Amino acid sequence: MIGPDGENHGIVPIQEALRIAEEASLDLVEVAPNAEPPVCRVMDFGKFIYQRKKKEREARRAQTKIEVKEIRLRPKTSEGHRIFKIRDARRWLEKGNKVKVRIQFRGREMHYPEIAMEALEGVAEELRDVSSVEYQPSMEGRSMLMILVPDKGEKQVHQESAGQPKSE
Repeated sequence: MIGPDGENHGIVPIQEALRIAEEASLDLVEVAPNAEPPVCRVMDFGKFIYQRKKKEREARRAQTKIEVKEIRLRPKTSEGHRIFKIRDARRWLEKGNKVKVRIQFRGREMHYPEIAMEALEGVAEELRDVSSVEYQPSMEGRSMLMILVPDKGEKQVHQESAGQPKSE
């Protein structure tokens, strides 16, 4: 048994442990039921639960949520429109988001997946300086997908240089 002030009381009968907890106006909580003998602690159980929930909330708040943005193209998408979409993808990757590039097929376009493969490879090549391919281009139903993730090294270098004045 562990007392209210954190000291180890050793092996104590259950009645004795309950009496110590009652005198301290606290709860007797079994913290390691699988140990031999089981370990109990004298503590304020309500306060313990509150602190545990508070830590979980802080951990959730500190978590970074990576958002997945998507750009959709067609095999017949014009070059100007593709450049516009790539510019959006570059901006999202620089912010730290993943980008899913999807080329949607219609009708007979399904018979020419090599056109979509070339387009996806072109997008990956355009964004090579800020990203890397996480999920290689593959067919899923009537579309071909590729997922790009931001380069970690590029982002760190950008952050380090952002705080320092340029010396030219």
